[in-house]
This record gives sequence, structure tokens and C-alpha cells, in this order.
Amino acid sequence: MNQRLKQFPKRHLLLATTIAASIMGVMALLPSGDVEAKRNEIPMTIDALQPQESAPELTSSITTSQPEPFISSQSTDKAEASIKELEQESDAKALAKAAYDLEQQLGKWHNITIKSGDNLSALFNAQGLSASVVYQVASTPKYGDTLARIRPGESLEFRINQEGTLTQLRYEKSKLESIFFTKADDGYLAELVTLSPEIRPTYASGTIESSLFLASQKAGLSQNLTMELAGIFGWDIDFVQDIRSGDTFNVLYEEKYLEGEKLGDGDILVASFTNQGQTFTAVRYTDSQGDTDYYTPDGKSMKKAFLRTPVDFTRISSRYNPDRLHPIFKTKRPHRAVDYAAPMNTPIKAAGDGRVQFSGWQNGYGNVVFIEHPNNIVTIYAHANKLTGLKKGQRVRQGQIIAYVGKTGWATGPHLHYEFRVNGVHRNPMTVKLPDAAPIAKKEMANFKKQSELMIARLEKQSDTLLATQ
Repeated sequence: MNQRLKQFPKRHLLLATTIAASIMGVMALLPSGDVEAKRNEIPMTIDALQPQESAPELTSSITTSQPEPFISSQSTDKAEASIKELEQESDAKALAKAAYDLEQQLGKWHNITIKSGDNLSALFNAQGLSASVVYQVASTPKYGDTLARIRPGESLEFRINQEGTLTQLRYEKSKLESIFFTKADDGYLAELVTLSPEIRPTYASGTIESSLFLASQKAGLSQNLTMELAGIFGWDIDFVQDIRSGDTFNVLYEEKYLEGEKLGDGDILVASFTNQGQTFTAVRYTDSQGDTDYYTPDGKSMKKAFLRTPVDFTRISSRYNPDRLHPIFKTKRPHRAVDYAAPMNTPIKAAGDGRVQFSGWQNGYGNVVFIEHPNNIVTIYAHANKLTGLKKGQRVRQGQIIAYVGKTGWATGPHLHYEFRVNGVHRNPMTVKLPDAAPIAKKEMANFKKQSELMIARLEKQSDTLLATQ
């Protein structure tokens, strides 16, 4: 009976159900005799009630004072829900069977986490797979060679069927990026699968008591976000020399989630930093060419054409001083540079874009690099332990590593000796006015203003809300 019912469309089954309900309602309302009041006669031929032989046509008379028979929407909903429930049960069984059949054909997944010292051959061998299978997978066009660069913490998922054939392999490079290898007739096919995380804007603020690092840690910012924050405002604020107790910051940044799990932090969207009573605001903006940078609310670049300090130093061991007593020669010699003490082999970065004027050894400087910049500016980086092999005339970009801190030449300890010359004249690197980088292009200004005003308003709203709750 159930099999025969399944042959009929759901719409027909619903119709049959509701008609049957209507008939029962009509029969309950049938009078015992003719009614002389105003009436509508509704002829109904009920073939379903005569399985053996034909019966005379049954006619019912219903007065206008009685309601016409109707089909309850609640009854219809119940009937439809019952049919849908049966269909869902049938679909679930079909899906379960399909999943079982697929598992029998392809095998179950087995996950392993790569550890230090693991190699591809050993991992495959542990799964009972031969060297020829390793070769086939590693030779897969486009993505096979990525398996030669597996790292601890990444994972491999093997799918091996009952015949011992590797039917699928999943190489998870990160939570958002995996490569799937699938068995084909003549080897394996590979596909890169990239997931997009959910981005949640998040607000944080802090007040500095002793250092930016401790204040940002207390505010819940990661170390990477703290470094990014310092990098954004680093052209205007020296986070070693200028920071004062009571300085404040407000940050609106991205957090990345996948299926409810936090994966990490994204970019800072907008931030403000108040240093010694002066507030700086930076907004992240991507132009029509896809270039992204941070700008002031009026469209000026947060960057300067030069880094204020080209090395992550621990202290200033010697300041710019025309009357300094030389520590080696014990004579009064001008010190037209700033010495930044730092651990041995700390990276030294190019302060700005330019071309290499000299890279090599000079007596007092030891290992040294001279970089020529636009507007007749030359920067000098001396006493390096080792250089990066730059050649004369080679172009370098701001922030590019050009050498590593050392104590070569006339130096008593590891530090960077940094000079800044304009038209051949020495200037104090700590106080010289640095030229700005390029501002927002005119054609981008309207769109930038619209976006920046919105972001700044969101930051201020969050800040006001926090203050109101304190």
C-alpha cells in the first residue's frame, strides 16, 4: 500500500486527504428531509463509496444559514507535514546509504599531524603506501611539489580503501587552505581549496603606564597587532623616547573566525594614539589599484619618506653631538650620527627608497652601506657584522634589510652608527624633518573621505560607549 502511495505526486496525496475531510464534514451536516428555506444545492458524486456496484447520485441540500464546508489550513498543514516527514526520513536513509557506499569505495579518513623530523616517504610508509605512490602524488602537476615543503604542525589526511589504494589525500597547510589529491586513471589530480573566514570588527583601547607592550597586552591586543600599531604611528612617535605615562590608544581591528573558532587577527582598520596631549589618527584605505596604506583623516600618508629609526634597538648609546669625547681616541671629536645599541646580527633596514652608493669595508666604519635618496639625501649604516651583498647602483626599498648589527671598524660594542646627510651636510637623524610620502590621489579623495569618516565615526562611538560604562 505504501509503495502504491509513493507512485502519486505529493500534490495529489494532499488533495485526496483534504477531499476526504470535506466529505466527512458534509455527511455530518446532511438533513433528514428537504428544507424549505433558501438554499444552494451542491451535487456531489462519490465514486469512492461504491466499490461493488453503481449507486444512485447522492444530492445534498444545504441552507444558506449553514456555513459552506471548508478545508482547515491547520489540517492541510498537518497533512503536508506528515508527508514531508516521510520524505525526509526516506531522504535521510538514502543519504546514509550513499555515504556508506562512498566510504566502502573510497575508505575512511585517517588524520596525522606532521612532527619535527617527519618526511613524506616515512609518513606514506606508515600508512602502508609504497614509494611509487609517494612519487605519483608528489609528481601531480601544479601542487605536487608543495608536499616537499611540509612543516611541523601541518596535517595530512589519508583516505585508503579496502584494496589498500590511496583514493584521496588532503594536505592542510592552514585552517583556510588545503590541497586535495584525488586518484585518477593515470595518477592523481590536485585542487587547491581556500576557505574565507568570517571577519569580525573588534575594538580595544588602553592607557599606558610604563610601556606600549604592557598596555596593549592588558587591552587584549596580540603581539603582532601591537607591532602593527607601533608601525603605523612610528613615523610620528618614537615609542622608545616619546612615550609617556597617561598616553592612550583606541583601535578598531579585524578578528578572523571559521565555524566559530578564532583563527587570528586581521588588519587594523582605524586607530588613534594620543601622545603627550597630541592625538594622531590613522585610517586604512585600499585604492582603485588595490594598493593599501594608512592615511590621516585629510588624506596624508602616515608614512614618511624615511624611517625615523632603521633598526629595532634596545637603547641609544650615543646621540648626535658635535662636541662628543670619542670613546676610543679620548679626544674631542664631533659625533654627527646616532648610535643605536642592539644585539649582534639585529637586522638593519633601509630608511627610505634609493640606490646603493657604496656597500663594503671602510676603515673607521667597518662594514658600511651608503644609500643615495631623492632630494640629495644620503643615509649611512656603519659597523655592520655582515652585509647582504648589495651592489653599487642597486635599487633598495624602504624597510629592506641591507645589513646586520655588529661592531666592525672603530666600535667598542654591537650597535648601528646611523648618519643622515642633506646636500652633504650632516643632520641629526632624530630631529631632522622627514619628507612625507605620497598622499591620497585626487581621483581617490571623495571615496577616501566617505570611507574614512565612517570608520572614524565607528571608532569614536566605541570609545564613547566605553567611557559611558566606566
